Parts: sequence; C-alpha cells; structure tokens
Amino acid sequence: MMSNCKSPAGIDRSEKRFTWILTASGAFIVVLLIAIFFTLFITALPAIKKFGLTFLISKSWNATAESFGSLPFLVGTLLTSFLALIIAIPFSISISMFLGEYCKEGAISNFLRSAIEVLAGIPSVIYGLWGIFLLVPLVRSLEMQLGIVPYGVGILTSSLILAIMVIPFSASLGREVISLVPGDLKEAAYSLGATRFEVMKNIVIPYARSGIIAGILLAFGRAIGETMAVTMLIGNSSFLPTSIFSPANTMASVIANQFSEATGIVASSLIYIALVLFLVTTIVNIIGNYVIHKISIEASKEVT
Repeated sequence: MMSNCKSPAGIDRSEKRFTWILTASGAFIVVLLIAIFFTLFITALPAIKKFGLTFLISKSWNATAESFGSLPFLVGTLLTSFLALIIAIPFSISISMFLGEYCKEGAISNFLRSAIEVLAGIPSVIYGLWGIFLLVPLVRSLEMQLGIVPYGVGILTSSLILAIMVIPFSASLGREVISLVPGDLKEAAYSLGATRFEVMKNIVIPYARSGIIAGILLAFGRAIGETMAVTMLIGNSSFLPTSIFSPANTMASVIANQFSEATGIVASSLIYIALVLFLVTTIVNIIGNYVIHKISIEASKEVT
C-alpha cells in the first residue's frame, strides 16, 4: 500500500523552495530601500553638487536667485512632529491603559476600539478640512487674546491635527501589548495586596514598556511623513519659524506645494529635501529600534 506522505527528498525540496521564497522576500525589501535611496540621490545630484552640505543649514529659499536651503523646512518638520508627539502621548497612553486593563470587554470597549480604527482610517485631507473649519478659528482666537498676529494657521495648528491623527496608531499598539501582559504576574501582585494602580505601575507598564515606546515611535514616523493635512494648516511659509504660532513649512509640505511646477535646479533641490527627509526617517527608526531593544531588556530584568 502506497503512502500519501512525501518522501524525505520531496520534503527537502519543499523546504528549500520555501526558504528561498522567504530569503528572496527579505532581499527584495533591502533592494527596494537601496533603490529608493539611489533614485533620490541621483536625481538630487545637481543640487548636491551646487549647494553641498550647506543646503542643510541655509535659511534661504529663493527660486529667483537660485538660492536654496532646507533648514526652515527641517525645523518645521521637527517642531510639528515633536509638538504633536508631546500632545498625543498622554492621551494615547491613557487610552491604551483603559482599553488594555480597565475595560477589556463590553459594549464600551468595543465601541472605543471601533472608533479608534475609524479615526486611523480617515483620509488626511478630511482631517485637514476639519482643522480649517474648527481648529483655525480657535487658534486665531487664542492668538488674538495673546496679542499675536492672528494667522490661525501655523505650527501649533498643524501639530494639533497631527496629534489627533497619530493617537489611534500609538493607542492601538499600546492596548495590544498591555493586554498581552501575563495574568499570573498581575494575580501574584494582587495576592500580595497591591492595588490596581500599583499593578499598572510596577507590573504592566514595565512589562509592556517596549511595545508602548514602539507605538509612540510609530506615531512619530507618521507625524514626520504626513503631507496633506499639514500642507493645509501650516501656512506654507518658507521662512524659518520663530515661534509655535508662526506659519511654516515641513519638508513634505514644501514638496507637495512646489514640485508640480518645479523644473531644473528647483526640482533637484526639492528632491534633495526628499532625500534629507528619507535620511531623517531612517535615523529615527534606527534610534527607535535601539531604544526599544534596550528598554525591553531592562523591562524583563525589572519584572523578573
């Protein structure tokens, strides 16, 4: 009677094919990353040769004089992203703790999870329109009370909309890692007389810290690369911002605004900005992975 099982040779061939597919998939990601970098680098080469590294510290952006620098846009990108992150972190961590520990099941939990998923899926142009009709008048009113020129648009307005946009990403990942904390650890703490707050502080947060940080970094990456909503609310000024109320530009927004009409050295300079944005995002991800690795090791030591 013949067996339906494959022979060892057949199993080896299948294993080799499967391994080859996985290896090719991993190699494709590396090749794609390198291809993106070299495409940007080659296209931006005229601007790189003309301006060099002074492009990173120059404040001027004047197409008539062919004087270009990315510093105002680099500062605008970092200001809006960090400010949005500072605003979003307390809300995202609170939502993560509530859904991951205090309200795991029930109608309220399901409703909040669905709401977070809807917020994460809303197109950025909708956020931008909502910000124009609601946030801009509120910020303009605040600026008038503070005696500041009432632009309405600017770094603060775009940071607020970015904070709202990134909260669902960090909150969702934080909720997942908090809900995965082993019940034995929490039950052991409760049996020793710990309160729920003490369990959250001493058990849940240390155990889930790396996942929470990963969610925050994911939100930061989303904030750095966001284009449409920021373009609609930041004011699109090519000058170096002097305060959080100033109109400005991010690297993504200046590319979105000017690339369609750019030619020659202007187009090359915009692609140079895209290359800088690519490098900044890569550096942030590398630092983030290192931080997550260190925190996860420390957290495992604390819990054990």
